[in-house]
Amino acid sequence: MNDTADSLDIWLIRVLCTLLLERSVTQTALHLNQTQPAISGALRRLREILGDPILVRGKQGMVPTEYGASLLEPAQRVLRDVEFGDFDPASSRRTFHLAAPDYLNDFFMPKLIEAFRETAPHARLEIESLDSARDHELALDEGTLDLVIGNWTKPQPRFTRQDLFSDVFVCMMRATHPFANEPLTIERYAAAHLVPTPYSGARRHPIDIGLDRAKVKRRIVATIPYFGLVPQVLLQSDLIFTAPRRFARHYAALLPLVVLDAPLSFPRINCYLLTTPQPDHATDVSWLRKLIADISTELTGKKAAPPT
Repeated sequence: MNDTADSLDIWLIRVLCTLLLERSVTQTALHLNQTQPAISGALRRLREILGDPILVRGKQGMVPTEYGASLLEPAQRVLRDVEFGDFDPASSRRTFHLAAPDYLNDFFMPKLIEAFRETAPHARLEIESLDSARDHELALDEGTLDLVIGNWTKPQPRFTRQDLFSDVFVCMMRATHPFANEPLTIERYAAAHLVPTPYSGARRHPIDIGLDRAKVKRRIVATIPYFGLVPQVLLQSDLIFTAPRRFARHYAALLPLVVLDAPLSFPRINCYLLTTPQPDHATDVSWLRKLIADISTELTGKKAAPPT
């Protein structure tokens, strides 16, 4: 890309990126608010300049050539360097894409959205929950995600990591639960559990690590896909939910739920930001990364670590 970048204007690089992500002239035209003939013409110019078809027809639609696919990451970096080198959140109409564990939705995301809206009133923030079916690190590489708030134990070292906060695991149950006012022994703890659907793929979760170390097998009665369902299920059942303490205390302050120390030791859960390495100057992504770090500092009283 470095050898041909001088031959491409920013418009063509933007079209190239969008074509490689959308794999459709029609969808690229819609995304860029252009006509199909304009995008078709741009694709012809790209093919002439780069000496490669870039996209070819496959069994399930258009697919990038090997050379075309190799252009996506450097083209995205060129766009970031040129378009967002002097990023102004007050005037930006940029759409940002963030993935995060959904247990942050209740106490973290409202603060983030409030700050985002106040600082970048014309921009848009799209937040999606971590999902075991999605390769979030690949999405960062491809540019379909700008940032990921992760908590698995070993993220890929090729990404820039910024530690936000850590937390410990506690147990939640309704205030009238039979165990609510009794010592929570391991036997009682293991009796009946509500658990979240795994969201980090094959990566081991700290709860599973703690259970394995203690040689404890808990009885899972139900799994749910969203942390927001947890309080209502607990209020209407005798189930126990193991959760980060900040999540548990948030709901215990609002509803007749109690928070108890876990009867076994779990590793701390560490939340951090992942991004692709950014240029030295300020960019749109570095602005959002700082905004998230500031919210973490505000909520925890501990300054987020610098990116590494």
